[in-house]
Amino acid sequence: MQFQSSAKTNDDKRQDLRLQAGSWLKAAREQAGLSQRDLATKMGALYYTFISQIESGKGRLPADRYEIYAGALGVDKRDFAIKMLEFYEPTTYELIFNQKSGTE
Repeated sequence: MQFQSSAKTNDDKRQDLRLQAGSWLKAAREQAGLSQRDLATKMGALYYTFISQIESGKGRLPADRYEIYAGALGVDKRDFAIKMLEFYEPTTYELIFNQKSGTE
């Protein structure tokens, strides 16, 4: 039972971090003055719903899209990748930067 409870807690944390990532990405998109459709077009995505799913926390931005996403938003690609690591892989972020993720 203990193991299942822990797994549920981890799933809840992961979902919460995806929601936080989505909110951060939405704010960055809006700051860039882009609609979801505009961003999808700049990224070469076929459907703007890709952006909607990520911003709502239902999906996760694949790491191989970080550079394209950052470029479309007009933000530094390294800073963008670090921020995504903080949201999507907080344990790895902590190990690399020797500090707790600000998202937890």
